[in-house]
Amino acid sequence: MTQATAAATEEIDRGESAACARLRERIEMLEQRLRKRDEHRRALLHILTDSHQSNLKLEQSRKAMIHIMGDLQKTTDEITRREKELREKQAQLVQAGKLATLGELTTGVAHELNNPLNNIALFIGNVIDAIELGVAQPELMTKQLNNALRQVSKATEIISHLRTFGRAAPASREVVGVNEIVERALSLMDQQLRGRQIQVKLDFSPDNPPVVANAIQLEQVFINLFANARDALKEAKVKRIEVRSAILRDRDLVELTFADTGPGVPEGLEQRIFDPFFTTKDVGQGTGLGLSITYGIVKDHQGTISVVKRPPGEGATFLVQLPLAPAAAEPATEGGVE
Repeated sequence: MTQATAAATEEIDRGESAACARLRERIEMLEQRLRKRDEHRRALLHILTDSHQSNLKLEQSRKAMIHIMGDLQKTTDEITRREKELREKQAQLVQAGKLATLGELTTGVAHELNNPLNNIALFIGNVIDAIELGVAQPELMTKQLNNALRQVSKATEIISHLRTFGRAAPASREVVGVNEIVERALSLMDQQLRGRQIQVKLDFSPDNPPVVANAIQLEQVFINLFANARDALKEAKVKRIEVRSAILRDRDLVELTFADTGPGVPEGLEQRIFDPFFTTKDVGQGTGLGLSITYGIVKDHQGTISVVKRPPGEGATFLVQLPLAPAAAEPATEGGVE
């Protein structure tokens, strides 16, 4: 009995030990699961915290972006306003330069108007004399009066040209021939140039190079270049201006050169002469705006103006290049005129 009891007790102990081992294993498994769940919970809390912080940062970024967009809109509006003011000031400057040019042309234009007015007085006087002497003949009187009318038309054309040039240029542009615009500019400058014994030679392209431009503004460019050459030839022994026009079809450009026989542009000033208020003339003899306005108008027409380098004392040459009008830039079609 003692041995049996001992064996039974040992067997029970082994069973209990095995049960305890299994229980410990279960407890350890549960503890591991709890630890993992706790780790997962902490990880999830960490993720949620990070997500919340990210949302806060996004919200702050959104507010900052809204603020930046507001500032950007204000800046854009301010830039637009200033650009508008700049365009208005530039237009005023161009108009002021144009009126200054008209002031310089007053003497020459008065002479141009004086000729037709004198002729009108002569023709009308002939008619009056014939009537007073009782020798009036209808055919002769009609001829004299028609001559007077033609002189009226000439004077009207001169005044109309001055009014057109003097008014503020409209924003519209159209296809114009540069040869015609140069000739119109020369018609206003002609009396001044002839009065100073300045010869003008025109070497035009027979194609009358077409450009898309504002005719009044382009005329101002050419008047300014004529006036600049006129002043440069004041002390020159040989007084001559040569104007040349050509079409550079390989580059779709119209090229004009204004060359004079004056002293030329001093070395190093080739670019500065286009700066506003810069002048090489004596005090009181120039505003320094003519070439600056010319540069601005040419640039606004997508063109360029530059000084061609020449040896000192051999005169100045201004090179103007403007885009050829699109229709003229297209290659000639079969059967078309090139």
